[in-house]
Amino acid sequence: MRDNQKIKPDHLQRTAYIYIRQSTAAQVEFNRESTERQYKLKDRAVDLGWTERQIRIIDQDLAQSGSSTSQRKGFGEMISEVALGKVGLILSIEVSRVARNNSDWYRLLDLCSVTNTLIGDSDGLYHPGLFNDRLLLGMKGTMAEAELHVIRARLEGGIRNKAAKGELRRGLPVGFIWGDQDGEVLMHPDQAVTGAIHTVFEKFTHMGSVRQVWLWFRSKNLLFPLQTSLLPKIKWVTASYHAIHSVMTNPVYAGAYTYGKTKQECVIDETGQVKKRTKRLPQSQWAVLIHDHHKGFIDWKTYEMNQARIAKNTRPVPHKTTGAIREGAALLQGLATCGKCGRRLKVYYQGKNSSPGYYCAANNIVEGRAKYCMRVGGVKIDKVVADAFLNAITPAAMDAILLAEKNIEAEHDAALNQWRLHIERLQYEADKAERRFQAVEPENRLVARTLENQWETCLHQLQAAKNEFEQCQRQRPEALTPEQRDHIHTLSKDIKQVWQAPTTTYRDKKELLQILLQEVNISVDRTLNTAHLIIRWQTDAVTEIDMNLPKRNSPTIRTAQDTIDLVRRLAVHYNDAMIAGILNRQGRQTARGHRFTANRVGNLRRHWNIPKFDPASISPDEGELVTVQKAAKILDVASGTVHRWLLDGFIAGEQITPGAPWRIRMTEDLKSRFVQQPPEGYITMKKAKKILGVSRQTVLHRVKSGKLPAVHVRKGKQMGLYIKVIDNQMDLFN
Repeated sequence: MRDNQKIKPDHLQRTAYIYIRQSTAAQVEFNRESTERQYKLKDRAVDLGWTERQIRIIDQDLAQSGSSTSQRKGFGEMISEVALGKVGLILSIEVSRVARNNSDWYRLLDLCSVTNTLIGDSDGLYHPGLFNDRLLLGMKGTMAEAELHVIRARLEGGIRNKAAKGELRRGLPVGFIWGDQDGEVLMHPDQAVTGAIHTVFEKFTHMGSVRQVWLWFRSKNLLFPLQTSLLPKIKWVTASYHAIHSVMTNPVYAGAYTYGKTKQECVIDETGQVKKRTKRLPQSQWAVLIHDHHKGFIDWKTYEMNQARIAKNTRPVPHKTTGAIREGAALLQGLATCGKCGRRLKVYYQGKNSSPGYYCAANNIVEGRAKYCMRVGGVKIDKVVADAFLNAITPAAMDAILLAEKNIEAEHDAALNQWRLHIERLQYEADKAERRFQAVEPENRLVARTLENQWETCLHQLQAAKNEFEQCQRQRPEALTPEQRDHIHTLSKDIKQVWQAPTTTYRDKKELLQILLQEVNISVDRTLNTAHLIIRWQTDAVTEIDMNLPKRNSPTIRTAQDTIDLVRRLAVHYNDAMIAGILNRQGRQTARGHRFTANRVGNLRRHWNIPKFDPASISPDEGELVTVQKAAKILDVASGTVHRWLLDGFIAGEQITPGAPWRIRMTEDLKSRFVQQPPEGYITMKKAKKILGVSRQTVLHRVKSGKLPAVHVRKGKQMGLYIKVIDNQMDLFN
């Protein structure tokens, strides 16, 4: 069947889509012939019978890869139109332009087969609904995918082969440049750049922390060189933590050539999209690692020691060594281990003085099923370990102090050297700007003004750097006088005085301990109240110490304070037996965990000087305080009635604490409210609700608040509550 015979009138009534795509922006910019060929497919569509108004060009996917539809909006739009039956023809110079993977390609073929859509390329027209055409299109899609695989395999093979020889040129970190020979890596010729890198490694040797090195650069106002693939020229900026950390962790600075430190893997995100992410690989899985490939700032052994030190400074995980040194008072932070299970002990602080202590976290792991190991105060243990440490370093104390003086001077000299190099570089920039200004013709003021401004800017920067250098010079530490050296010699014989000085911080002490100590294993015997310490030094020497722990003071046995306060309030109204019953109903116990009795309440009162209940202290005019049962007997009603009117507010009562009996003050006014016959003007509750036009609860609320007088009739058929409705209220609610 000829190609033109496959085109039916139904196809010509729909739109012809021309799909244009190139994989990268570089191809779009430089491979213009290919782009022009794809746009000329419009003429072919016209020759096949479509009008120009029926032709639509899809070129939104230029510079997009054809291996996925996630970033190809044009392809997604075309798929939607095909599914709606609006497309009669899809034209492309080759099927690889449409899709580079079979999942997208076969999905398009299925839709075209159902919607009777033709597909065309440089070889002809195809109908996906016909078996032979579908077979040919399937083979072309498979070949396009295989072509991509072959191209990628060739490229990656060449890259890996070149990387295995250390000749693959990629971006180098700041401080290095590529040489003329294959794989040649040279140090940057700018001494200011290499000097800054050397300073980073020197300061890390003394400080042991990337953060401390970064803070030192910031405290000295030193700039740091910045160089990227997008910015090949060195730019001096304020030092950042990331820049310092990158220098410390990059193996290129140790003279090594590496390749394949990361790999890309595909993941499915929460929206169901397939995305690629970069994963760092451990050193054992690097594709290429060539030692001594070029001259480095440090050797490989020093690099590995630095990485171990940096890893040690991170937050520790279970069963790992200590993390970064903190400011707390626990000297054995990260060094102390449990003598029972071997786990690292954690630190706690307690008391108003925040005294340190150590505990084993074994009871918190393995889903809480592990057994409790130990918990011990750390003040005395820290002192014993510190004494052993000071005894070990005393012979070398004098040399260490004099070496510290030299390190302080060397540190200051390093900062000054960086400033000198910085001033030298700015002087060069100023001289170059001056030469450019002098070279321009005076009449060309447009250029001369710009060059003059650049020259002035360089001069301002140079003067600012000189001012900073002079200030740094003025801060030079003074050399030790002979008297000070004699004093230091005296202190070296009593190094404990230096250790206990207020200027020696806990952080300083812990740094010193971790330099010499590997581990302090602590075993506690509570029966003998002793501890056994095993100190393991960095030289693998072991020192064992037995010590007595401080005696624990037994806690004072005492009744809870809130119980004492409650007894003090109850004793004004009740005797000891009644108070004991109230306390027991509330679930309270004595200091030794017993139930209260009248005798125990009496002992508690006498110990705390609480007066005994005296019934004679109640004035007769105020009325007698009686229980609910006694009030019911006096008023000649049932106890339930008294309880009900207590809750409704007809009778006022009080309850000192939950569980205590209700107390009702029996006055003449209260007795007058309970009568044999209803007085004149009093009506039943039912009539009162009808007259007032309100609910029973509203009437009771007004009785409770004193707005309506009420009495309780306790005899006969008319027994119950009677309300006196005032005339103005009757008129108001009628």
